[in-house]
Amino acid sequence: MILIAAGSNLPFCGVDSQQVVLHSIFAVGQITELVAKSPLYSSPAWPDPADPPFVNAVAEIRTAMEPAALLAALHAVETAFGRRRGRKNAPRTLDLDLIAYGDVRSDRPALPHPRAFSRDFVMAPLCDIAPDWRPPGEARTAAEILKGLPDRTARPIG
Repeated sequence: MILIAAGSNLPFCGVDSQQVVLHSIFAVGQITELVAKSPLYSSPAWPDPADPPFVNAVAEIRTAMEPAALLAALHAVETAFGRRRGRKNAPRTLDLDLIAYGDVRSDRPALPHPRAFSRDFVMAPLCDIAPDWRPPGEARTAAEILKGLPDRTARPIG
């Protein structure tokens, strides 16, 4: 299973963060095969909750691209949606993370994503599409991981 997390907390060209996330998943689906898409979630910005809240979603895709090539393609989609890399954890128009690529475990790119499974804004939408999925090297399912998270701030939108 190949999983991508999408997040936005800034508009782009007059399009709000909800639409940015939805359109970005559509864009990823143009270069891969989109298998499933979660509903949208809202979560407070981190580390500064005074920043605009994030809109988050997770998508499952299929592709023949190798992980590094897929990550480069995701970065190209981010750039197309106005992403400018600057200060770490700053507000942004789009953030696309490669969460998992099958059973691949690597340092470059970091797979599975080293922090994804401690973030409810990733795990909650992931559980909507794959609650029984187990990350590589993990005994617990996605639903069990989410249940064990101490901070649950992500909320479904709509």
